[in-house]
Amino acid sequence: MISLSHVSKRYPGGYQALHDVGFTIDAGELAFITGPSGAGKTTLLKLLVAIERPTSGSVIVNGQNVGALKPRAVPFLRRNFGLVFQDHKLLFDRNVFDNVALPLQIAGYGAKDAARRVRAALGKVGLLKYEKALPITLSGGEQQRLCIARAIVHRPAILLADEPTGNLDADYAADICELFRSFNQVGVTVVIATHDQTLLARLAPRVIALKHGKLAP
Repeated sequence: MISLSHVSKRYPGGYQALHDVGFTIDAGELAFITGPSGAGKTTLLKLLVAIERPTSGSVIVNGQNVGALKPRAVPFLRRNFGLVFQDHKLLFDRNVFDNVALPLQIAGYGAKDAARRVRAALGKVGLLKYEKALPITLSGGEQQRLCIARAIVHRPAILLADEPTGNLDADYAADICELFRSFNQVGVTVVIATHDQTLLARLAPRVIALKHGKLAP
C-alpha cells in the first residue's frame, strides 16, 4: 500500500531532511517511524500525503506516485488518509460536533449521513457527550481525541499520526494507544511517528527507525 524508494528531501537553504530512504508498509500494518527530534519523521509523513514533495525518489501510495500528482489530484489522494498532526488545527470558534463534521462537509456528505458518522466517531473516542462543547473547554487529552475523531470520521484506509502522545500524561497516552490499536484491528493501516518508548512497548509495532534523515540499522 505504501512504498518509498530512494527518497530524499532537501529543503530550500540546503537542509537535508531525508536521504535515500526506502521501505514498504503493507495494507493493514501497524508501523512506527521512530528516531530523535530532527530525524525526519514529520517530513516523511508529509511526503505520504503530498504536503511536501520528494526532491528525488518515489513515494507510492495505493499505486499512485504521490510526488508526481498534479495539485487537483491531491484532495482525492488525501481521502485515503486520516491525519493527526502535532498542531491540532482545531477550529476554536466551532463546537466539537462541527469540528469533526468539517471533512464530511468538504467531501459533500448529506447532513443526515454526516451527523450519523460524526456521532459514531465521537462515540469511538469517548467524546459524544461533549458534542456541543467548544474545544477550548476540553483537556489536552480530550483535544487529541477530538483530532482523532476528525481524522477517522470518513473511515480512511490509512491513519497517520505525528507524536500523538507527546504532550499527554501517562493515562491519556494509554487511552490514545488503545484507540490506535482498535483501529488497526479492524484493518486500518496505522503509521505513527513517535519517540515514545511506552507507546512502542504497549503496541509492539513494526519499527522503522530514522537517524539524521537516513534509515537506521
